[in-house]
Amino acid sequence: MNTSTLSSAAVTDAPTLPPAGSSSGGRFARLPQLAGRSFLPIGLFARLPLAMLTIGALTLVTAVTGSYAIGGAAAGAVGIGSAIGSPVLGYLADRLGQRGVLLVAAVFNTIAIVGLILAAYGIPGGPDLSAAVPVLAAAFIAGASSPQVGPLARVRWMALTSRGGATNSGAANNDLDTALSYESTADELTFVLGPALVGILASLVTPWLPLALAAALTLTLVPAFAVHPTHAVVPPAPARSKPGSERAAADAGGPVRSRIASTAAVALPVLAMVCMGSFFGGTQAALSSFSAGVATSEVAGLLYSVMGLSSAAAALSVAYWSRRFTVQARWVACAALMIGLASLLLLPTTALSMIVVLLFLGLPVGPLMVTVFAIGGAVAPAAKLGTVMTALASGIVAGQALGSSVAGRLAEDHGSTAAFLVSVCAAAGLFLLGAAAAAVIRRRNPA
Repeated sequence: MNTSTLSSAAVTDAPTLPPAGSSSGGRFARLPQLAGRSFLPIGLFARLPLAMLTIGALTLVTAVTGSYAIGGAAAGAVGIGSAIGSPVLGYLADRLGQRGVLLVAAVFNTIAIVGLILAAYGIPGGPDLSAAVPVLAAAFIAGASSPQVGPLARVRWMALTSRGGATNSGAANNDLDTALSYESTADELTFVLGPALVGILASLVTPWLPLALAAALTLTLVPAFAVHPTHAVVPPAPARSKPGSERAAADAGGPVRSRIASTAAVALPVLAMVCMGSFFGGTQAALSSFSAGVATSEVAGLLYSVMGLSSAAAALSVAYWSRRFTVQARWVACAALMIGLASLLLLPTTALSMIVVLLFLGLPVGPLMVTVFAIGGAVAPAAKLGTVMTALASGIVAGQALGSSVAGRLAEDHGSTAAFLVSVCAAAGLFLLGAAAAAVIRRRNPA
């Protein structure tokens, strides 16, 4: 993708870019040099409302109605809305540009969250699900309109790191690995911090406050991300497609077999993220059952955060992995390790032994997410990069709903050990998809 260099007037908070591959201050020090110092904190905290929305809806609606069923349905409506809406927002960002789409989404999502709060207090208490239709509709709209900061930030990094051209492709790849490692860590941290913040505010102050804070953050930080000068490196698709571009030429036509291979190359990472989401959802549901047996069900969140922290730390390490360890090999190796470590979830009988397993289980998870996002960006058509990135994110959301529902049923009928089999099967699916992706990529790019 051949993108123009930002003008000095556009990127006011960024110094003059050093040559690609400059290592002054370390690889992660390159990121503010590429995007500007303000981009990292804005991009980090602008995604926090999305991490608060699902658990915030669950907490508020359950507290108001006294019904776990209605609260769970509201959380599910948020997830379904996000899974459906995020690729649509990605497609619109590709066609119309990120700035305008994010600005509209920020305003619309803020209104939807406020509507969700009002609808929650407007329904009668009790387990009558039919009376909760307004709150479920508001929850769905809030999920569907959630600004997709994380995926669209990855699109900007892909454009920023490609500006050095083919002569610096190795250094550009190093920069991209570093940026994607940071992005996966940022996702992990916000999805640990978000639920914790909801729990603290809801228990110490009032159940509506977390969603009100999410609305306030959306209205302030998402527009700041939208108008950040880095949006200029990802112009709308018609302006981005250039006649001499290799990818544009590939997109313009070709044999049917080539198009099928291209579709498969994009579909495999998306399916992998569905498996990854199933792994997350299944593990969460199984841990709830496990923790209820060894302590209390509330401990499940703390246990799960152990895996999130080790996953975030491991994701950062990808920036330093050898380039000879290809992304295809990374995918297969990390998935194989996940299968073995996920199988250990069947063994613990105490909280301490489970913590040890989860600590090690997180180690291949972060790098695998970095790898799948990298492959998704590499195989995506230039004009549909935002669509593919948001589809990857929505795959995680859809997979979480699937994994948690299947594991929850298994836990109720057969106990936590059976529920952990969902995690093992999801890891096995990631391994098979990784092997298939390696074969497809080899066919598209023969040596």
